[in-house]
Amino acid sequence: MSKFLKVLSLGVSLAALPVLAGGALAGDPDKGAKVFKKCAACHAVGENAKNKVGPQLNEVFGRAAGTLEDYKYSKAMISAGDDGLVWDDATLTTYLEKPRAMIKGTKMAFAGLKKEKDLENVIAYLATFSSSAPAAEEQQGSAEPEPAEGEVQTAEAASAPAPVSATRDGGVFGLGRVATEDEIAAWDIDVRPDGMGLPQGSGTVADGEVLYTDNCAVCHGDFGEGVGRWPVLAGGQDTLTDERPEKTIGSYWPYLSTVYDYVRRAMPYGNARSLSDDDVYAITAYLLYLNDIVEDEDFELSNENFTEIRLPNEENFIADDRAEEPHYADKGDPCMSDCKDSPVEITMHAQILDVTPGSVDDNDAAGMGGVD
Repeated sequence: MSKFLKVLSLGVSLAALPVLAGGALAGDPDKGAKVFKKCAACHAVGENAKNKVGPQLNEVFGRAAGTLEDYKYSKAMISAGDDGLVWDDATLTTYLEKPRAMIKGTKMAFAGLKKEKDLENVIAYLATFSSSAPAAEEQQGSAEPEPAEGEVQTAEAASAPAPVSATRDGGVFGLGRVATEDEIAAWDIDVRPDGMGLPQGSGTVADGEVLYTDNCAVCHGDFGEGVGRWPVLAGGQDTLTDERPEKTIGSYWPYLSTVYDYVRRAMPYGNARSLSDDDVYAITAYLLYLNDIVEDEDFELSNENFTEIRLPNEENFIADDRAEEPHYADKGDPCMSDCKDSPVEITMHAQILDVTPGSVDDNDAAGMGGVD
């Protein structure tokens, strides 16, 4: 047995495998299709599937790691395949749970699936695109029946605020309930240019480089140059007047708060909100370094010095002052209802798209078919 497979066999417990006693996969392919949406940015399956940022996954069961033609694998993945790694339900479970823990140096930036059911379901879904994979177990009688409407109330629902009551005079629709303070706080995470909303924390350029390599480089490139059509994050200075300007953090973005807020809220792609506040500070610091806005590799960005950083293009953004401009000030408040004294009439028809609403006779008179 190869060294790689010995390590793998020690790291996979039988309890973790999504396989039933009869050899069938325990997951639900339909639910797995929803889980696969987290993977679809980089991988494809099905008819005409092609390699993207990651390899296409048709016939992945039974395939040696790092052997799909026309895809450039990392050296670590090729080495794993040479050492005997073959994809099946067991190895896929281990890899998809913690990719970089299983294969150090893999190009896959995804942190992994944390829920056992998600692992089972997505593997069952991938199996439907592999002729050598075991079939998914028929879901007969194993799932708990859905409770009838209003029949069961969970403890969480019971402790939630009461629904908003419908009052005719108050104009309340009576839909949903008042959000709790914790629910509001979970969404209220925006960071503003003046630093309002910044969490306490810090991160260095050096730490950010490691985090960026693990979580961002697969799409944005090792140095922010962008992979394929993924956004370029660094460079582009002095290109804004070019025919095809390169709009990056260093050349175009006005505020550092936008960088922090977006990374914290939406990245890494497919695994948003998985980074700690310190992680986001570190990645933001590294992005500043890639754009030559800070030059010290030991630089540490924190909530204390955050507002001291100014991006090069900030001065070219101005506040919206249209209300004070003479062109708009003389027009008064815009009309929002009953703005035309005479009845509204259709005076022209969209000759090409045929989208103007009207009667069949009107449209026929204009030489066009009616609108269904």
